[in-house]
Amino acid sequence: MESLVSLVNGIIWSPALIYLCLGAGLFYSIMTRFVQVRLFSEMVKLLFTGKSSEQGISSFQALAVSLAGRVGMGNIAGVAAAIGFGGPGAVFWMWIVAFLGASTAYVESTLAQIYKEKDVVTGEYRGGPAYYFERALGQKWYGILFAVSSILACGMFLPGVQANGVISAFAQVMGEGTMMSVGSLEVGSMRLVALVIILVVLGIIIFGGIKRIATFTEFAVPFMALGYIVLALIIMFTNFDMIPQVFGLIVGDAFTAQAGFGAAIGWGVKRGIYSNEAGQGTGPHAAAAAEVQHPSQQGLVQAFSVYVDTILVCSATAFMILTMGTYNIQGTLPDGQFIVQNVAATTEINAPAFTQMAMESVYGSFGDTFIAVAVFFFAFTTILAYYYIAEVNVAYLTRFLGRNANKTGLFLVKILIMAMVAYGGLNSAGYIWAIGDIGVGLMAWLNIVGILVIFIVARPTLTMLKDYEAQRKAGVKRYSFDPAKYGIKNAPYWEARHLKEQQRMAESPLHKEPK
Repeated sequence: MESLVSLVNGIIWSPALIYLCLGAGLFYSIMTRFVQVRLFSEMVKLLFTGKSSEQGISSFQALAVSLAGRVGMGNIAGVAAAIGFGGPGAVFWMWIVAFLGASTAYVESTLAQIYKEKDVVTGEYRGGPAYYFERALGQKWYGILFAVSSILACGMFLPGVQANGVISAFAQVMGEGTMMSVGSLEVGSMRLVALVIILVVLGIIIFGGIKRIATFTEFAVPFMALGYIVLALIIMFTNFDMIPQVFGLIVGDAFTAQAGFGAAIGWGVKRGIYSNEAGQGTGPHAAAAAEVQHPSQQGLVQAFSVYVDTILVCSATAFMILTMGTYNIQGTLPDGQFIVQNVAATTEINAPAFTQMAMESVYGSFGDTFIAVAVFFFAFTTILAYYYIAEVNVAYLTRFLGRNANKTGLFLVKILIMAMVAYGGLNSAGYIWAIGDIGVGLMAWLNIVGILVIFIVARPTLTMLKDYEAQRKAGVKRYSFDPAKYGIKNAPYWEARHLKEQQRMAESPLHKEPK
């Protein structure tokens, strides 16, 4: 099984996907005139505007849900793996894919808002790649293909990575405990304790729906991310004289990589996409659930979330590890010798260990414990985001089959995710990460190709950006969007909203002609 997973992973994550991710980001950056830079202040402003409704969540809640998916094991163990396999230069390529990917995140999330709809069963807003592929391209088969792929990725391939990281961090603090046999595996009793805690809390929350998920992540994600960044900054400022050296190491190694130029780009992009999810097609699901006045608004908020994930959280991890020197760099040769070895050779690269060691070297046992707690919240909220994505796509596939089909599909997904959390939590990290990479790559291929085709056919996201900037320049107090004005079809939510706005305006005393 491990050989098969490695083979499939190598095919999906060929250089073609690496350069497709970078190329798409560069293309959309140019076409939007680098919206991720020009409208940065607007992104920040929009975080705190808008309110939730019975059908949707607020912009900030949507940001929190999408950040729950973005900020996870990729930020702690993923950065460590990028350095461990690609060298310090891999961090530079993580920055590049984040900067360029912010424009891709804008595009995919704006599309999700344009083509969202109300769920016929729950009345909540639903949207994402499956919806916009069907409505914008008129290709229902492609929407079904993405929906099935995302259910497999988020329900089967990805949850195990997060669970594995939580349990590894827990074992790093508490020890393995008494070894026990679970099937064909020898597992420490403390790992089993951690797994039971995860499963119980996960079950309580995922049976509560998007509102409960949004409420939990709205509190947990900002709190833990801020605490994590503050502790990382303390480490950086107490070693202020090393910051130029570390920055120089990252930039210098980006093009003359110790682990090989291809390894630096490959691992930087691979772990960058895994972490910030720009172009992967996961962020649009939360973006579609937001209650906003104009589609571009949530696109801009989601672009900002890429910066938070990579430029802030991932960079904090990288600077901690490189400043404290708690890393090894694995060679690419079959003998697996280390190019650089600063810590014990037995230290697992695909795990939070490098980061925990960096924290522990400054904060002692508190640092080790804090990373374990941070990993728990980061990874746990990511599992919740994965469930929500799977839920949306089950709703897409069953939306015309009735309430019973929807309930059955959601129940099966909940059981599947909990089973894969257990499976991933107890297996080896390298194997589980390879499975997760398959899920990320599969969704990225389908989503990036699809949104490029949509751009060729209609360019709705550029139209939305021009419309939003025109209204912003005019200083309107309330933004509006009329799909028919721009020849955009199959946007049922916005069509109904615009009609309602017209009726409201017509009935307003200010618009009635005097007798």
